[in-house]
Amino acid sequence: MLIWKQITFPIFVAFAIVAVLGPFVIPYLRKVKFGQTERDDGPSSHLKKNGTPTMGGIMILAAFTVTGFLFMKEMKAALPVILMVLVFGAIGFVDDFLKVVLHRSDGFKAWQKLICQIVATLVFMGYMTRVSGISLMLRIPFMPDTMVDIGVFAPILMLLAVVGTTNGTNFTDGVDGLLTCVTLPVAAFFLIASVYLNPELVPVCAAMIGALLGFLLYNAYPARIFMGDTGSLAIGGFVAAMAYMLQMPIFILLVGFIYLLEVISVMIQVLYFKATHGKRFFRMAPIHHHFELGGWSEVLVVAVFSIVTVLLCLLALVGAGF
Repeated sequence: MLIWKQITFPIFVAFAIVAVLGPFVIPYLRKVKFGQTERDDGPSSHLKKNGTPTMGGIMILAAFTVTGFLFMKEMKAALPVILMVLVFGAIGFVDDFLKVVLHRSDGFKAWQKLICQIVATLVFMGYMTRVSGISLMLRIPFMPDTMVDIGVFAPILMLLAVVGTTNGTNFTDGVDGLLTCVTLPVAAFFLIASVYLNPELVPVCAAMIGALLGFLLYNAYPARIFMGDTGSLAIGGFVAAMAYMLQMPIFILLVGFIYLLEVISVMIQVLYFKATHGKRFFRMAPIHHHFELGGWSEVLVVAVFSIVTVLLCLLALVGAGF
């Protein structure tokens, strides 16, 4: 009974916080003109989204943080996840602020964002290993009794996993409700994994699920608000932090396949464009726009990508041996 309270209460509290904040935050962001600017070369259907309030990720951050601190049982387990979400959310907030308020089209320079992400990851790694006492050994999918130590390569893998995941969630946030819907089954997977491997992490997972469900009220098609980099980078920080606190970063390849697909599609597009002097491999990248330009509606893109994620999360549960 206790474990169900640790799941149910945080979900409802986080959901309620976002649901209540929405009617206040959305008009305020619209009033101060914190609006999204859509790409001119993107799907024509997206042009009507110009001016839709962005930076809505602050609602997710508020709900997740308040609920996480309210229900967390053990600081050594929950605190690094909460701080990871806050730090990456802060990086995204600054990036949004530069783009939306100061009208710097690119926001952070790529190297500036990368340095911030690396520093945050190194701090997280230090806390996780020294304070939380969790090693960098890895659980292997479909080999539930096996733990692998990759030695000096472990910190490198962590940097790649965290930066790759956060950029993946960032690229996935391009269609109404897409990142929210894709991340819900991912968070549910880590919630179930926490029940078996580290129950102290259950409330923070539940808090993220509640926050995402609340945000979906306003972010589902047609979206009344976008989460911006504030939300997408925070979500990436959550996924990466949970994976490492449970020693399951390799599982991101399964549960976070859509994030990976989005990143790879952008890399392929850029490399192919340069190699062929202007030709495109996809109609448009990230890949969700490729399907949109091929005739898929936004709702269909969200449905298919979410279904794929649900199925892969179920496969990951089998692979984890729960």
